[in-house]
Order: sequence, then C-alpha cells, then structure tokens
Amino acid sequence: MASTAMLNSPCNIGAVKFEIKLKRSPNLLCARPSVKLNWRRMSTIRASKEGHDNESGSTPLKKMGLTDEECEAAVVAGNVPEAPPVPPKPAAPDGTPIVSSLPINRRPRRNRRSSAVRAAFQETNISPVNLVYPLFIHEGEDDTPIGAMPGCYRLGWRHGLVQEVAKARDVGVNSIVLFPKVPDALKTSTGDEAYNDNGLVPRTIRLLKEKYPDLVIYTDVALDPYSSDGHDGIVREDGVIMNDETVHQLCKQAVSQARAGADVVSPSDMMDGRVGAIRAALDAEGFQHVSIMSYTAKYASSFYGPFREALDSNPRFGDKKTYQMNPANYREALVELQADESEGADILLVKPGLPYLDIIRLLRDKSPLPIAAYQVSGEYSMIKAGGVLKMIDEERVMMESLMCLRRAGADIILTYFALQAARCLCGEKGYKLAGS
Repeated sequence: MASTAMLNSPCNIGAVKFEIKLKRSPNLLCARPSVKLNWRRMSTIRASKEGHDNESGSTPLKKMGLTDEECEAAVVAGNVPEAPPVPPKPAAPDGTPIVSSLPINRRPRRNRRSSAVRAAFQETNISPVNLVYPLFIHEGEDDTPIGAMPGCYRLGWRHGLVQEVAKARDVGVNSIVLFPKVPDALKTSTGDEAYNDNGLVPRTIRLLKEKYPDLVIYTDVALDPYSSDGHDGIVREDGVIMNDETVHQLCKQAVSQARAGADVVSPSDMMDGRVGAIRAALDAEGFQHVSIMSYTAKYASSFYGPFREALDSNPRFGDKKTYQMNPANYREALVELQADESEGADILLVKPGLPYLDIIRLLRDKSPLPIAAYQVSGEYSMIKAGGVLKMIDEERVMMESLMCLRRAGADIILTYFALQAARCLCGEKGYKLAGS
C-alpha cells in the first residue's frame, strides 16, 4: 500500500498566515500542492511606503511569493482570487421607454464608444510635417501687424523672420513659403524686380539657408507683388494679360529663386504652359533637383482679400478672372491637372482649401502626385474673427478644418495656422482630436 507523506509549511505575509500542504506518493514523480489561501484578506495587503506608486497613484499589491504552478493550482482547487465585482448596469433616466433591442447586428457606434477606441480607428492623421507656414516679409526692421489677419505680421527679413522660423522648427514645422511686400518704387509694369538676384526674396533665402540648411523653402512665382498693375502677368494696353510674355518673366524669376537656394518654386499665376517652361529653364541652368509645386486649380475667389492687404497687391483695375478659374467649375480642374502633370509638375495645389474640398478629392483620385491645399487668408481670418467674438471655439475649429483638408486628400497644407496648430499637436494645449 502506498505511503503518503505530509509536509506542512506555514508561511506569513504581513499579518496573513496561510498553509501549503504537499502530498507525496512513491508512485508519482511530482507533487501536487493543495493550497488554501485567504484571497479576500490577501487582496488588502499593501506594499510598504518604499514601494513604487502605480499609474492611478495608489500603491501596488505586495506579491505573495507563490510560483506560477501554485497560483494555477489554487485556482483549479476553487480558490479564485477576489476581483472587483461586475459593475451594475447604469440606470436610464425616469420616463425612458422600455423597448426591445433593435434587430441589428451592425452598430457603428461600437467603434466610437471611447476616446481610446476612436483614436485606434481614426482614418486620417495630421502632423506638423504636413504643414507649410506662409510668411510675409518686408524690407523694414520691425514686424508690422496685418490688420485683416490677426496674429500675422509683415516680418523684418533679417530679424523677425528668423525668429518666427525658429519657433516653427521648435514644434516640427520645417517648411515655409515666402511672400514679399515689395516697395512701390521697385514695381514696374513688367515686374523686372521679380528676378533681381539681390532682391528681397533671394536675399532672404540665402540668409535662411545659411542659418537653417535643412529648412524646406517654397517660393511664390508670380508677378503681382512686383507689378505696378497688381496683376499676376504683364498687362497690355487694352487690359489683356499677356500669357507667353509673362511666362518668359516667370522663368527668370524661378531660376533666380533656385539660384538663391529655394527647394520648391511655386507658380501661382495660372498662365498657360508655365510649368513646362519653368521646368525647362530650371534644367537648363542645372537646377534639376528643384521641385515645382504648381497652383493647378487656383480659383478666382473672394477669400483672398486679407492676403492682398498684407502685400498691398490688389489689382489696380479689373479682376483676375481671365486667368484664375471660375469657382463654378469642377471638370476644368482636370484640364489643368493633365497639363501640369505632362509638363513636369512635382506637386499639385488647390486654392482656396476648405470651400474646395471636392476639387482636392478630385485631384487626389486622378493623380499619383502629392496634393497640396492652401488654407487662404479669408479662411484664416474668419476663424480668427469667430473665435474673438466667442461664436466658435477657435482652436477646435482650426484643427477640424485642417483635418478636413487632410481627409479630402491633401498631403501638405499651406496655412497661417501652422505654428498655432503645431503647438496644439505637440501637446502644448493638450489637443486631442480623437478624444474630443
């Protein structure tokens, strides 16, 4: 008859005593513990003050010193450790009708039930690297506020601009686009100052590249800041904007900007054939590495008003409807898209942004090239004004508008909110889209 040996091993943890009994049989190669634990009492044991706090701020439970096998054996024996009880079902308010559950197996709200779940399934994300910061520069030393664009300034190119770029880089925005306020005395009907190698924009590019070699600098290629007529091209005596002659000037402007160190030149003029001509001019001068971001679908919009105040570039007569697109047109964007792709554009831009989400999506669906969206001055100023009047939550509307541009298909967004939005994204104000 097999003999059985009993080993009683009393143990103490804190003020709690428990006993482990081991039965051993000569016919067995292993022992099976019989564990009796006072789990309820155990669950109240706390670590000493020297223990580390857990995430909730309370001290963790002290380990009991049992092996994995002993813990498993206790559960098998029916000694299940105590856990918090099943929470009660929340009560509905008085008067709630009692109804049967709807016979539906697909409930999309399950994927929205908490901030953590919403974040896990968020389809579109935005980062400071998606933002391009438009900056206005002038020859002055002081930073001059722009009345129609609260928070924006004409920055002194030697001081204020450098400081603003440093702030943007600190929160991950490393791409800027420059817009110059040119002295009236330098403006002419042919905009020759646009390709002056020692002009405001080339000087600024050289200064920034010397200080921040890895900064991505976009430039604007158009004659309106340099034209005494305020138009994007040369104006004939009868008021017609001359296309091919303007393109000739734009090519010289783009080469001058590339020579100064621009990474991306951005023709915003909407002249026919300018992308191909600029590409040929850049390549002929050895600037094959310089990219072209074409304003593919730039509409004759009423949202540009504050920008024109910033640069004092309002047309002296007429409007820009003979070269910028009709806001009523959708299919016409495909014509511009096909032309820009065939002529060698590297990035396609839609301007304005939010009112033209359908155009952004159209280009995104029809082209493999990166798509840019310009959240223009009018969009910026409306959000700012609404925030000042307490009609909207400025910060949340700002971030929602940027996310909508990304959702529509924009890879990068030119926005005057770049610095403010990047600070939110970096957590300086605790912004969380998925949890909002």
